[in-house]
Amino acid sequence: MGSVWTKEKAWEWYDGRPWLRGCNFMGSDCANRIDQWQKLGFEERLKTADEELALAAETGFNTIRIILEFIVWDREHDGFMERFDRYLETAHRHGISCMVVLGNDCMPPKDEFYRPPRLGVQPCDWGYHGGRKHSQHSDFAAMGYHLLDDPKLAQRHYEWVREIIGTHKNDPRIVMWDLYNEAGNSHREKVTVSHLKEFFRIAREIDPSQPLTSCTWRCPGDPEQGIPEIERIAVENSDIVTFHSYSSYQENVRVIKRLKRYGRPLVNTEWLARCLHNTVQEMFPLFYLEKIGCYNWGFVAGRYQTYEPWNGLWQEYDKNPDIDVDFTKWFHDLYRPNHRPYDPKEIELIKRFCSYADRDFERDGKAPQGGSRVIPPR
Repeated sequence: MGSVWTKEKAWEWYDGRPWLRGCNFMGSDCANRIDQWQKLGFEERLKTADEELALAAETGFNTIRIILEFIVWDREHDGFMERFDRYLETAHRHGISCMVVLGNDCMPPKDEFYRPPRLGVQPCDWGYHGGRKHSQHSDFAAMGYHLLDDPKLAQRHYEWVREIIGTHKNDPRIVMWDLYNEAGNSHREKVTVSHLKEFFRIAREIDPSQPLTSCTWRCPGDPEQGIPEIERIAVENSDIVTFHSYSSYQENVRVIKRLKRYGRPLVNTEWLARCLHNTVQEMFPLFYLEKIGCYNWGFVAGRYQTYEPWNGLWQEYDKNPDIDVDFTKWFHDLYRPNHRPYDPKEIELIKRFCSYADRDFERDGKAPQGGSRVIPPR
């Protein structure tokens, strides 16, 4: 049974490859992840993904983060396994690796507006981030509902994790296993701890060649504020420290400084929120300088509509019109549906810094260490 990688092993792995830069990817014709992975319409969806991954490679990206969908694996098992392999191969043909996400706590509550996940034609609510009016991006006080809350389905989730990682434990097309996205989100801290630990236990038992991780997504820049317990468990069991931050440049600097104390490579697996002043112009050069891997959210604008603000931001605005949110800008996504850039200057900057990173790697034979290896005094 494997164990958490040593810091030395983590750095050897990280320095042995070009700077990781890419996006959280879903084809623009997908309404959600069921659309992305189910049999219905998959050939058309994969064709779209192929075209958009070619654009990603042209932009300078070398990796994408993809979130799998349990219900599709559960209902269309053999077909899902084949389609997942084809997706990996499609990305690989463009020189793009995949970070694969399994668990996910971004869930709406199970109330009178709840729509249970079903295969088939996927509805799309226009004008809403994520394509759903009633979604995890709204301001809910109730705990989000997850299929893991059903004990029988929890066991099936464990089988899912075991099969997916076991099948691809040495697959060079997969760069990293992101075992659980935003563990504890949607007020799920207490119920998710046991699942998070079990996901890690299963993965360590398989001992894949790729590193394991689960992010901290509320890590404050102030070291006097403790990281929530479930996120501390996630980070301390991770080979590579990953984090999410849609906040300002200054707050990201503080968060990065704090996370460096773990002495491990850092990867930001979710960023870019122009409405909240988290921009390509500021964040991408920072990640390059610090040699922090980065995956912005979204790529080509489409049915998933992540260019729209979180619905929770609109709810905040309704309460306080003076909140510091710039609703004149797209939230996520880099390209328009016609594959023209949202802002050509953003794409020019991304290409320029990607070329810097590749030149560094070719010159030195490994990626530059940047600031991430430095551990500030406590």
